[in-house]
Amino acid sequence: LLCPCLVYGAYVFLPFDAPLLPTVSARLVYTLHCAAFATFPIVLGMIVSGISRLCSSALEPFGELQQEVELHCTYVSQSVHLFILYFFNMAVLATYLPQEVLKLIPLLTGLFAISRLIYWLSYAIGRSFRAFGFCMTFLPLLAMLLWNLYSMFVLEPEKLLA
Repeated sequence: LLCPCLVYGAYVFLPFDAPLLPTVSARLVYTLHCAAFATFPIVLGMIVSGISRLCSSALEPFGELQQEVELHCTYVSQSVHLFILYFFNMAVLATYLPQEVLKLIPLLTGLFAISRLIYWLSYAIGRSFRAFGFCMTFLPLLAMLLWNLYSMFVLEPEKLLA
């Protein structure tokens, strides 16, 4: 329930609009620019993972990982997988959204980045707390997927193979 409220509140109260994007290629480039921002938590996780691997007291740096190092490596791996799903869904979403609603693209990108950081923090605190951050990442992704499928098969089935 928190994700739709956050996105709606940001959509209504943040004073910016998406630029005029009349073509599909312009929308995909805009999505690519926004997706570059979504890689920030992943890059930060890779940096912290590398630093924790360097500072580890293990005798073999590439051997058995300690729990602190494994935590960051798992976060980076899961974030990369979710980012790939996010990016492809966002690219399809950008092609089906009307111009007035394209403001959702950077808002969903910001939600993805913030929710991945929340997931990382809650995962570091304790593995039982990570469900909140994961739900903030996964449920908007699921909503985008359902909207994309609805748009492809119900709203515009004639453009499915075009």
